[in-house]
Amino acid sequence: MAAFVRAPIFSIAFMLLSAFSTAGNFFSDVTITFGDKRARISDNGHTLSLSLDRASGSGFMSNNQYLYGRFDMGIKLVPGNSAGTVATFYMSSQGANHDEIDFEFLGNASGQPYTLHTNIYTNGAGNREQQFRLWFDPTQAIHTYTILWNSLNIIYMVDGTPIRVFKNYMSNGVPFPTSQPMNMYASIWDAEDWATQGGRVKTDWNAAPFTATYQDYTANACIAGGSSNSCNGQAWQHQVLDAKGRNQIRWVQKNYMIYNYCNDVNRFPQGLPKECRLPTF
Repeated sequence: MAAFVRAPIFSIAFMLLSAFSTAGNFFSDVTITFGDKRARISDNGHTLSLSLDRASGSGFMSNNQYLYGRFDMGIKLVPGNSAGTVATFYMSSQGANHDEIDFEFLGNASGQPYTLHTNIYTNGAGNREQQFRLWFDPTQAIHTYTILWNSLNIIYMVDGTPIRVFKNYMSNGVPFPTSQPMNMYASIWDAEDWATQGGRVKTDWNAAPFTATYQDYTANACIAGGSSNSCNGQAWQHQVLDAKGRNQIRWVQKNYMIYNYCNDVNRFPQGLPKECRLPTF
């Protein structure tokens, strides 16, 4: 588990919120958004499988909207030849100027590793991609992927190990998601035009259906639209990385990061984004 320290409390203004913490049940907590019977809930509501075939992918979303929280999802990815497929777990608000916090899992040909793609959108603008390999085979067992979003930072974690942090640098002119409530989403879909080796490797439909398994979704978060602001005192609200957590991110990024927009000077000829010139931690 990542190590954290307590930082000053930031109030959540102009929103009515209520605290929410649950181990989750897919029957009651989510709605299937597309794919019909390709999305199947089992195990008394603790497991949800999403499948992709030539006709359609599938997906679901949380019934609640949240403004800040910690969101954990167990995921087992498509085994074998998953080239061209993308499985997702992310948070997003609505509209053209939406905020979004992404985990995307880009499939690959048999024997080749998955690419874990992360991105952050603020006011409709993304272009903050970081990509990683994983230090295990994500198709063999359930692993836990975490989005921790508070007023101080966004932390991505894999099995409790932080892999990325995005600090709130609004005081320096860097946009940060602070005011738009988000739903949790998950999906599997066909992206053979870009997902695997830039689209050079296409989806093998003879291997369909492609199935990803989601399990034990947990939202420890503030629900937008509650009757009062009862979220103060939640531990995740004040979590930032301490020295151990920073060292874990350094280890992951040294050994498993394969792309960082903050290093891509050719992509930004007018200069790297402002946050790239500020301290990471």
